[in-house]
Order: sequence, then C-alpha cells, then structure tokens
Amino acid sequence: MSSEFSIQNSLKSRIVWTAGLGIFLLTASLMIASRHAHAPQAVNAAVSNREPELIAGPGCVEPYSEDVKIGSELSGRLRSVNVEEGDAIHRGEVLAELENADYAAEVESSRANVAAKEAVLRKVINGARHQERAEAWSSVDEAKAVMQNAQSELHRRQELFKAGVVSREELDRYASDADVAKAKYDAAVEQHALVDDRAREEDQSLAEADVKLAQAQLEEAEARYEKTFIRSPMDGIVLRKHHRSGESVSNSSTTPDPVVTIGDRKTLRVRVDVDESDVSKVRVGQRAYFTADAYGTRKFWGHVVRVGQQLGPKNVRTDEPTEKIDTKILETLVELDSGAQLPDGLRVDAFIVPEGGELADNR
Repeated sequence: MSSEFSIQNSLKSRIVWTAGLGIFLLTASLMIASRHAHAPQAVNAAVSNREPELIAGPGCVEPYSEDVKIGSELSGRLRSVNVEEGDAIHRGEVLAELENADYAAEVESSRANVAAKEAVLRKVINGARHQERAEAWSSVDEAKAVMQNAQSELHRRQELFKAGVVSREELDRYASDADVAKAKYDAAVEQHALVDDRAREEDQSLAEADVKLAQAQLEEAEARYEKTFIRSPMDGIVLRKHHRSGESVSNSSTTPDPVVTIGDRKTLRVRVDVDESDVSKVRVGQRAYFTADAYGTRKFWGHVVRVGQQLGPKNVRTDEPTEKIDTKILETLVELDSGAQLPDGLRVDAFIVPEGGELADNR
C-alpha cells in the first residue's frame, strides 16, 4: 500500500508541474503577442512627440545700440568725469571734460582779432571823419591863397620888367614862386579829394577778406574748445567707466582709449554664432531661447531680427578645452522679448527653433 501511495503522489506532482508550466508558457506567449501588437503605435507616438531639432550656438548679450565706446578727439588730462556706471544719460549731455584753459584763451584771442578786423572794415567803408575832411579843405584854402598871392606878385614884376625897373633874373624868380604855389594848390586839392572820396573797391575787398579770415580762425578755436567737452551721442545708460578725473587720455586711431562705454538697453539683443553647417536653416522671424549658468534652467525668449551675409571667425568663446577656434560661423542677431533683464556681455547658450518646429515657451 505504501508503494502505491508513493506512486500516486509522484504522478500528481508531475501533473501539477506540467499544468503550471503550460500556464506559464501560455501567459508568456500572450504578453509577447500583445507587445508586438502595440509596438507600431508606441513608435508612432514617440515620433509625433519628439521636439524639433534646434539650432544651437553660443551667444553674447548686448544692448539694442550695441556697445558704444566714447572717447576724446583731443589728447589731454581729464578735468572731470561726470557719470558713474549705471547712470541714465541723454543725447548731448556732457559726460566728461578735459583741461581746457588754453583752448578758452584761444577763443577769446580770436574774438578780439575779429573785432579789430571789423573796425578796420568800417573805417574803410565810412572813409575819413568830418574833422579830417575839414582839415583837408583848410589846406586847399591856404594853398589857394598862397598861389593867388604869388600870381599877383608875378604880374606886378612883369609890368615893372616892361618898364625896365627890374631885371630878368628877378622876374624869373617870381615866376618860379608862382609855379611852386600852383603845384602846392593842386596837391592840396587832390588830398582833399582823396579824403572826401569813397573807399576803393580793392581796399574794401581786402578789409572784408581780413574779417572773414578772422571769423574762420574764431570758429576753429571754438571747435577745438568744444572738443574738450565729451558729450553723449544718444540716450542710454553708462555701461562701463574706463577713466576717472585727473587721468590722461589720448586720441589714437590705432589704440582706442575710451572714457566710457554706453548703450541703449531699452531692448536687449543676443549676437549668436551659428555654425556654418546650420546656416541654411536660419531665417529672420524664427523663435529662439537662451539659457545661462547664472540663471539655471530659466529660458529667455526672443526672435531672429538679422542674419549675417558673410561667414567669419567665432565671436564668442566658450572656454571649453575642446573648443575649435578655427570654425567658421554666421553672425545672427536675436532680439529678446520685452522684460528680459540680463547684464551686458553675458555669455549664453542660444537655441533657435527652425521653420515648422513648435516649441512651448517654457518660461
């Protein structure tokens, strides 16, 4: 009996094991079939939910006006620098002033010279004064009286010579005196005419030319003096102060020496370096966003406003050891949406959404 009971138990165990194995194999087959049935749908869903391929590149924040470096047209020492970084400034405002006492003296000297030349011109135009004309006329009257007296004496001596009372020598002497008196009278008349007449055209032209030259010298001196005042060419904000009062500045075309850097930050822009392999994908109007390490995962959105027309070397360096510096890029300008506040010169990572791509503005 015990052996039969053992055999029965063994048969039962095999039947249970075989049944369990069958159930396991059936379940596994059903699961595999279900996975194969849903695989195409999962692939289609993944493809449809995939985000568009972004155009990435490094960028640098700049004001709407770009960075405007303001320097001096003259070399010299700064008397004062009137602004600090962050100050709001207006067009025409004096940002700094050079030592200019010598330039101010040149202006005053030139003004005095103009006044002197104008006085000479008025004298030429107006002619002699009334007193000078009267004096010249008195000289004419005097010379006329002398001439008439000399002619009377000559006439008397001629009568006496005919009567044999005086000699030929005495008659010739009085004739000579009469000629001299006549010559003096003629000279006095000419002098009076010269004093009383209008100025000659060439004299007036020369005096007018002297006045114009003096005025030009005055304008030149005033222009040099004005250049000692360094003014703002635009409304904006002082981004950087390079020099302080008492320091010397130079005017050099080869080595710029700005006093301040200013910019219009009402709207910010990002200058992006787009790799040459992506230049065909960039268009004006495309959306773009930027991230920066200092702001974590925050995104700053904007749109492309300008695409460069010529490839060139990289403008923005990432300081990565593997960075290639000989890569050609296309400079692209993106304008940030209103409200973005980022410091000028901040390096960012730019991501431009290509045409046809949709990406939520995850702000």
